[in-house]
Amino acid sequence: MLTAALLFGGCASQSPAPVIDRAMPAAQPAAPTVAAVPPAASADYYTVKKGDTLYSIALEHGQSYRDIAAWNKLEDPNKIHVGQQLLVTAPASEGMAPVAVAKPVAAPASVETRPLGAPSSAESVAPSPNTETFKREPKGGKQPYSEEALAKLQKTMSAPAIEQKPETKLAPVEKPASQPAAPAPGNNALDWAWPAGGKLIGNYVEGGNKGIDISGKTGDPVLAAASGKVILVSSALRGYGNFVIIKHNPAYLSVYAHNSRILVKEEQMVSKGEKIAEIGSSDSDQPQLHFEIRYQGKPVDPLKFLPAR
Repeated sequence: MLTAALLFGGCASQSPAPVIDRAMPAAQPAAPTVAAVPPAASADYYTVKKGDTLYSIALEHGQSYRDIAAWNKLEDPNKIHVGQQLLVTAPASEGMAPVAVAKPVAAPASVETRPLGAPSSAESVAPSPNTETFKREPKGGKQPYSEEALAKLQKTMSAPAIEQKPETKLAPVEKPASQPAAPAPGNNALDWAWPAGGKLIGNYVEGGNKGIDISGKTGDPVLAAASGKVILVSSALRGYGNFVIIKHNPAYLSVYAHNSRILVKEEQMVSKGEKIAEIGSSDSDQPQLHFEIRYQGKPVDPLKFLPAR
């Protein structure tokens, strides 16, 4: 019994083991993942499709194939592949840099220096006794009150009557005549002329014939319809034969196809009415001139631009 009591006492003297809170920390919410947004399609780029050539791409966008090759650093203009992204408008680096405008710098306000505690210049200047806000007594000094003195004082203090001037009427302002609106880009943008003297044998058809067809004999002159720069002399486009493209300004170009002989070179400047080629039947069943006008690369009806005849 003594042994059991000792054992019981020893067990009772031991303090319980400390309890440690091992609760798992609250899980932090995961940061939201931002989905990658595919870049928006840009009108400045064109994706090459099967059957495209650099010449056809340049024509459809109203550009010189040389410019497109330079913008995209193409060593060989004949080597482009399906799916390739080509820049078809002038990059921003070719634009004019903004002109810096010099503006006068405003002079800093003058700083007043004075000893600490000294009144400022505004405080140190006492109001002049000549100002209207300075209170003064009547020149005659104070007088004893009387009805006569009061009437005299009121008379001197009364304000003079304001002289009424006749109302001046302003003459009505005449509105300037309305100016005529500036002509919209179109047949007035360039001075066009017929590129050949033959008979019209084919009209422009939207979605079909991209220009007009003019009959003629082999060797008849083909004339520049407006002044501009020759940007392409080639036979690489199916259905055009030997053709010439002239760029007249950033918006307009013209196409002359089926020629038997071409008399100008690329990068050459030509004048309106200048002979640039001779009518032929290259890639055509008869001698004729196929003529197109394109606005920003898109074909338009030449008869809306050429003078009536």
